[in-house]
Amino acid sequence: MSDGHTAVERKSERELAVTRSFDAPVRLVFDAWTKPELFMLWWAPKSSGVPLLACEMDIRTGGGYSVTFGQDVENSMTFFGKYLEVSPPSRLVWTNDESENGSVTTVTFEEKDGKTLLVLNELYPSKEACDESCAGMEGAMPEQFGQLDELLGMLGANA
Repeated sequence: MSDGHTAVERKSERELAVTRSFDAPVRLVFDAWTKPELFMLWWAPKSSGVPLLACEMDIRTGGGYSVTFGQDVENSMTFFGKYLEVSPPSRLVWTNDESENGSVTTVTFEEKDGKTLLVLNELYPSKEACDESCAGMEGAMPEQFGQLDELLGMLGANA
């Protein structure tokens, strides 16, 4: 897999995997997923025109998170859940509790020759929930990961 390419793949009826290699050390990539001030800089796809208003993360096993998107508080949507596993800097697992069709997300980070292979795995409660989400992720994830790539480039330059 080449750098700059985000692969979104259906693993099974209920499972989706997104893979990308980043030209940055694992420590920086993990920070971008676990420090709210960094996460807010890349997670919202710019093309959606819907910014991230707030991000709270209690990064520990059993801790919670909430991420709020919207133009303003009245027209916002919050995603939330809890961390099932936090193993810096190699693995994060969390629930998506904003809907009964929410997935369990596992992200693994593997450093190799100064680059980081990231695999994001979503396990849904049903095939239908996976079908619905898969359509959205194929559009959003490559853009989000592209934004993360840009951020990592800036962080690396300042490291």
